[in-house]
Amino acid sequence: MSDPIGHECGVALIRLKQPLSYYARKYGSPLYAFNKMFLLMEKQHNRGQDGAGIGCVKLNMPLGKAFMFRERELNDNSLARLFRKQIKRYDKLVRRNIVYPELPETVKEHYDFGGEILIGHLRYGTSGNFNASSCHPYFRRSNWPTRNLMVCGNFNMTNTAELNRLLVRRGQHPIFDTDTQTILEEIGFHLDEAHDEIYRRMRDSGMPGEEIPAVISERLDLVDIVRSASELWDGGYTIGGLVGNGDLFFLRDPAGIRPAHYFENDEILAIASERVPLMTVFNLKTDEVLELPPGHVLEMKSAGTIRIEPFAEPRPRRSCSFERIYFSRGNDPEIYQERKAMGAALAGQILKIIDHDLENSVFGFIPNTAEIASYGLLQELRRRRREAVKDEILAAQKEERLTAELIDSLILANWPRVEKIAHKDIKLRTFISQEANRSRLVSHVYDITYDIVRPTDNLIVVDDSIVRGTTLRESIIKILSRANPKRIIIASTAPQIRYPDCYGIDMSELGKFIAFQAAVALLKAKGAEARLQDTYEACRREVVKPPAEQENRVKDIYAPFKPAEISAQIAEMIRPRDVPWQGELVVTYQTIGALHACTPGHTGDWYFTGNYPTPGGFAVANQAFINYFENRTGRSYAV
Repeated sequence: MSDPIGHECGVALIRLKQPLSYYARKYGSPLYAFNKMFLLMEKQHNRGQDGAGIGCVKLNMPLGKAFMFRERELNDNSLARLFRKQIKRYDKLVRRNIVYPELPETVKEHYDFGGEILIGHLRYGTSGNFNASSCHPYFRRSNWPTRNLMVCGNFNMTNTAELNRLLVRRGQHPIFDTDTQTILEEIGFHLDEAHDEIYRRMRDSGMPGEEIPAVISERLDLVDIVRSASELWDGGYTIGGLVGNGDLFFLRDPAGIRPAHYFENDEILAIASERVPLMTVFNLKTDEVLELPPGHVLEMKSAGTIRIEPFAEPRPRRSCSFERIYFSRGNDPEIYQERKAMGAALAGQILKIIDHDLENSVFGFIPNTAEIASYGLLQELRRRRREAVKDEILAAQKEERLTAELIDSLILANWPRVEKIAHKDIKLRTFISQEANRSRLVSHVYDITYDIVRPTDNLIVVDDSIVRGTTLRESIIKILSRANPKRIIIASTAPQIRYPDCYGIDMSELGKFIAFQAAVALLKAKGAEARLQDTYEACRREVVKPPAEQENRVKDIYAPFKPAEISAQIAEMIRPRDVPWQGELVVTYQTIGALHACTPGHTGDWYFTGNYPTPGGFAVANQAFINYFENRTGRSYAV
């Protein structure tokens, strides 16, 4: 993605099924779970680098001993800092002869993260006031183990304001303005209710007080608690939670918007946002890692029993296609093939633009996340060329005009050329992000390979998606133009991003999208600015309705135009005005139909089509246009 956007979060959970001594004997370390947690989080560092946090629950701790711990870090390299700090604490305990690695019980007793259950979180901060207290896990404390609750997740709720009002109506006083705190308090409320109901029943039956906690722990039903807590949730989410007694849960939204995978054997239960980290860390085959079904919650009791049950009414599956296009790591076997397919799907429209002149075309990609798609594009172009050569040879043979010279010319001519066109300077980008005069330096983030493109060449560069177009205009096009090709073609493996996201990706301000800007510019050029006012009034009428009754009126802005018209306007808008290059600039996008064919099972496409998977999405889209029209910035959903 040439435009960096904030997105997603990464979640990991580990639950050991055997005593620590088992792992110390078999794997040579009492910190087996801690080390695996670090690896699971490191293999998902692409999902969030603003902050990191880990939590731990120790099973069956004696009375008077702490059993639940949390540590969070908010700094550069937060993940490395977090684990480095904990390793230093562990080493200090060993040097002081408080902890003995050969005696795992000393590790569990004295080291905070020497327990059987660990949860981890990698954070991208989408709210304005982002600080250490905003990092997950969030913690709700109590003297009762079964009322202690720790949660973290990859989620965003579209109706946080409504959920907060529910807390207030109950008599609570929410003090944080994040949906994470809201979710923590909502689950915590129902946990308390279930806890108190069991306690009162046991107390009234005459059971001695010291026996009641064990009964509460046994009878707590986290599936039922989640089912009650989630009744009004509207959003995309995967959420993990630990209870102080050692129960845990992990759940996924009913539309399957956010991803969740798990692995289980007789030693361990492990859960992560992505499949490949589990495969890598535990040396697993693809089919050994399972996907948590949408609308289901996995519960594991402190005794070790597991069940997976639905907690909400099912919705049509709308798993986020951006996971496949960009967010998830490309070494997942399915995602790798899907990204190649996305590149291949662009072949037809690119050949049409260049009039099948592969002889005078150079192919590359930018940024690195588009590399896999570029392989797919080149593979498809070569396949088509081989078919064309075969057909020409067979036709010449049939017409008895086949000669060695003809074969040579057919085989050697008109094949796609691929080159390393652009190089990204990571260190310079880091410096620029801290520099006040950013705009003066951003054009130097990329370097070009000189003297490999001829003035008669088409230069085709694959990008995985184009959000704002800023980096293209301020940096990439300027760099590519130095090669002086006759035509630059930017080919996006994603369709035009037209609508805000409200399920975890930081794309809620409509006015920042280059596709939206292009549609507005076309309306103004055609003298149809009244459509903007009409759409504003229509959106205002929609937002006073319940979300379930709203329609996406932002679609009215795009209705008069074909995708090709908007693409042409985008090309005009991202063309730098301060470069001498006089060639043609073309921008072409993946079609919705091709994207769906490339990513079966991941049809979440609301940012392209405006067809949201939950009612809250339509409300966010309408509010986003109102904010744009009224010149207001910020998120399009209230917290």
